[in-house]
Amino acid sequence: MSKFIIRGGKPLEGVVHVSGSKNAALPLLAATLLTSKRCVLRNIPNVADVRLMLEILEKLGAQYSFEKNVVKIQTAKIKSTRIPPELAEKMRASILLLGPLLARTGKAEIAFPGGCVIGKRSIHAHAYALEKLGARNHSTENVLKFEAKKIIPAAFNLPELSVTATENAIMAASLNSDETKIRMAAYEPHVQDLCEFLKKMGVKITGIGTHTLKISGSKNLQGANHSATSDYLETGTFAIAALLTRGKIRIENVVPKQLDSFFQKLEEIGARFFVGSDFLEILPTKKLNPTEIKTAVFPGFPTDLQAPFGVLLTQARGKSRIFETLFEGRMNYLFELEKMGAKMEMLNSHQAVIFGGEKLRAAKVASCDLRAGAAMVLAALNAHCVSEVSNIEYIDRGYENFEEKLRNLGAEIKRVG
Repeated sequence: MSKFIIRGGKPLEGVVHVSGSKNAALPLLAATLLTSKRCVLRNIPNVADVRLMLEILEKLGAQYSFEKNVVKIQTAKIKSTRIPPELAEKMRASILLLGPLLARTGKAEIAFPGGCVIGKRSIHAHAYALEKLGARNHSTENVLKFEAKKIIPAAFNLPELSVTATENAIMAASLNSDETKIRMAAYEPHVQDLCEFLKKMGVKITGIGTHTLKISGSKNLQGANHSATSDYLETGTFAIAALLTRGKIRIENVVPKQLDSFFQKLEEIGARFFVGSDFLEILPTKKLNPTEIKTAVFPGFPTDLQAPFGVLLTQARGKSRIFETLFEGRMNYLFELEKMGAKMEMLNSHQAVIFGGEKLRAAKVASCDLRAGAAMVLAALNAHCVSEVSNIEYIDRGYENFEEKLRNLGAEIKRVG
């Protein structure tokens, strides 16, 4: 398995361009199943999860090309409604194919999705929404299986603010001309991006950016051109990398309104930064203050930035608290940080205290999941001497050219194995 060898202790400097959002690209690709026409998606990151989604779509009947972050894709005819288990089990986002397959063919079958091990993620909200829209649930312990003679319009509350369940419900309703109303809808930036793409395809959607969506679709959606939104999680990751190394970097292709809660926490800890119209500048910051972070659904503090920010809190002198409200497995990276000299106390699987102020030391550590993997790279950039970060396949799932971008900023990082 591959690993990163990193010599830390060097300030990052320069300019980095943020890639398109992986979390936006995956539902956009799934939505192309709703039409037999050709779609062109731009700003799509060339990461492992995107390549896997394209492989699954090809198995279902799609024809595509993927060059220079542009996907040209068309599914003139769906030749299968069963997603191969060996592919579905590799990626949680494969569940996003339930909605569009049901809408277009009336059938969908998928093995329980896999992906990062960050805790149990119930499919209850997905099943509830699809059943409200007229689907019959024939799922077993190992397979999700739904059938629907017809998707019917409905008005319902989702049982939780689930991003992927919201996206599935929106796509399932997109081929019906009658109005569906979804309350308690998540509205993360990637959910809004999916809605904008569907509007270009001919779906009428109101309430974008709120917890209540009204959707009126069409039986014959057109193809569309769309550019995926930038990755606000990557923006946050590079901002933290600069602060951990006391560097000065400019981050471009940023959508500032997607990061309000993150910026608020940067202010609390005393970070020096400037937010432009479509860029972010991080300035050298010598002293960081302790704080408390509590993850939440958008627009709250994103769970995907909790691990990187946790690394940053090891450099804030004093006692900081982390409360992870969404996934019980998100805190496992703290045990890896302990190997690097971080002082912390796990209160339970959702809460921890970090006693910060001491520079981290080099060590051999592992990636626990996608975001935790990036966090360990950031920790290694802070530590003097040479660290090893293993299991970096997790990182490849969501960060495009991660080590190359870091090298362009002056980091000493190489991939081996």
